Amino acid sequence: MGTDRYTSPLSERYASREMQYIFSQDMKFRTWRRLWIALAETEMELGLSQDGKPVITKEQIDELKAHAEDINYEVARAREKEVRHDVMSHVYAYGQQCPKAAGIIHLGATSCYVGDNTDIIVMREALLLVKKKLVNVLSGLAAFADRYKAQPTLAFTHFQPAQPTTVGKRATLWMQEFLLDLEDLNYVLSGLKLLGSKGTTGTQASFLELFNGNQETIDRIDPMIAEKMGFASCYPVSGQTYSRKVDTRVANVLAGIAASAHKMSNDIRLLQHLKEVEEPFEKNQIGSSAMAYKRNPMRSERIASLSRYVMIDALNPAITSATQWFERTLDDSASKR
Repeated sequence: MGTDRYTSPLSERYASREMQYIFSQDMKFRTWRRLWIALAETEMELGLSQDGKPVITKEQIDELKAHAEDINYEVARAREKEVRHDVMSHVYAYGQQCPKAAGIIHLGATSCYVGDNTDIIVMREALLLVKKKLVNVLSGLAAFADRYKAQPTLAFTHFQPAQPTTVGKRATLWMQEFLLDLEDLNYVLSGLKLLGSKGTTGTQASFLELFNGNQETIDRIDPMIAEKMGFASCYPVSGQTYSRKVDTRVANVLAGIAASAHKMSNDIRLLQHLKEVEEPFEKNQIGSSAMAYKRNPMRSERIASLSRYVMIDALNPAITSATQWFERTLDDSASKR
C-alpha cells in the first residue's frame, strides 16, 4: 500500500500476525465461499429438485471447491462499482470462476447468510487466539509468582504504606483477575452459535418455497450447515441477523481482559516509580525513555493506553444492540465494519 493513504495502527503497529489474518480479506471471503459450499452441499444432500431433476450436482460442488481459496478480487471490485452490493459482487465473481455452478451459488440465501455467519466465525477464531494468549499470560505470571513467593515487599492501601506482603502474592492478584476473564471468555465461547440460514426475516420462507413447504426438510438445514462449519448448533430464533447482543457479550469479555491488563500495568508503573521493578531495557534503545534517571515504563504505558481503547469501544455494540428495529436495521453495518 502506498504511503499516501491512512493505515490503522491497530493492524500496522499493535496486532499480531495471527490476528491480522483472522480479520483479513482472505479470511473473510474464503469463509464466504466455504459457507456457499456448505449451503449448496446441504441443499443437494436434502434432495433439492425441480421437475424431478436434481437442482445441484456433485460436479457443481466440485467446481465450487476447486475455487474456494483463489478469490478473484479484481472481478469482484469491478462488479461492486456497477451494482453497489458487496455480496452479490462476490457471488458474480465466484460464478465467473465456476460457470457450471454459477446459478446455484447463494441459492435461497440472503446477504446475512455469508455476512453474519462469517462475523461469528471470525469472532470465534479471534476469541480462541485471545484465549491462547491469556493462558500464556497466566502461565508467565504463575512462574513469576512462584519465583518471588517469599520475596518480601511493602503492601499499600490507598497507595499508603500498609503491612508487608510478598512480590509473588501481589502477582497472584493480577492472576486472579485474568482467571475471572478466562472463565468469562470460556462461557461466551461455549455459547457462541452460528446464525444458520434463516432468510430475509428469519422465517426461512425462501427455503420453504424451494423445498415445496416440507417443514421436516427445512428443519434439517441449519443443523447440517452448522456441522459443516464446525459448530454444534445455530441460534434457534433470529430476524435476518443474529442478535447484536452477541457482539455485546464478546466486547464485554474483551473489555474485562483489558481492565485486568490496565490494572496490572498501572501497578507496574507505580512500582517502577518506587524503584521496586524495572521493565526490560534494550541495548540500542534511544530517546527520553532511555535516560538513566527516567527509564519510562513504555510497555505498561502502551498496555494502559490500548486497554482504555478497548474498554470504551465496548459501549458501541451495546448501543447497536439496543437500537435494532424488529427483524433488522442497517445502522449497525458501518459500525460493525
